Amino acid sequence: MTDPSARPIQLLVVDDHSLFRRGLTALLSQDPRFEVSCEAGDVGEALRCLARQRPDVILLDNHLPGVLGVDAIPSLREAAPGTRILMLTVSENEADLVAALKAGADGYLLKTVESHHLCEAIVKVMDGESVVSPEMTTKLVSALRSQPPAQGEASGAAVATADTALASLSVRELEILHLIARGDSNKHIARQLDIAETTVKIHVQHILRKLHLTSRVQAAVFAARHA
Repeated sequence: MTDPSARPIQLLVVDDHSLFRRGLTALLSQDPRFEVSCEAGDVGEALRCLARQRPDVILLDNHLPGVLGVDAIPSLREAAPGTRILMLTVSENEADLVAALKAGADGYLLKTVESHHLCEAIVKVMDGESVVSPEMTTKLVSALRSQPPAQGEASGAAVATADTALASLSVRELEILHLIARGDSNKHIARQLDIAETTVKIHVQHILRKLHLTSRVQAAVFAARHA
């Protein structure tokens, strides 16, 4: 239950489509957990907002006038080091997704996201988690599989550690880990395995704990590299 005395999460909405921006602001303003403290139609305006105030989370579109949102992330980070950045875009390009995460975005959601999922994602990002739209998780995994391992990642020690972590999972947990890597939601996993959605949630919690991870996105990345 939300603490009524808690300060609302301050948001900066950056999108060049004023109708979408205002609609999103109106939607989020209906939830007492959020307050849109500033709106911007381009990166320059966003930086001016950050010079005046410090939002908790920036909702950032990718296709902005003169510059891509992913290319603006470093300057936004420099202007507001402690602010979380959540991409909210129509781009389903896996290159944009990978570029955004590498640049320091804390999440990547498609604009087709349901409103309650968006609100949940903002809270998760505020709590330090990374979030990616389920449709994009599969593309992220595919992109990571096609990339060579980072220096030192393929060392015997790293492989042994990953193998030890995987060995700690039960058969059911391994099955669910592979479905997470495919981008399946808890509801879809529950239907596929003919188990309750609450049971899936418990298994996911166990998987994250055993693998020392904090989000299903991290679990999908782990599975792509090691499972």
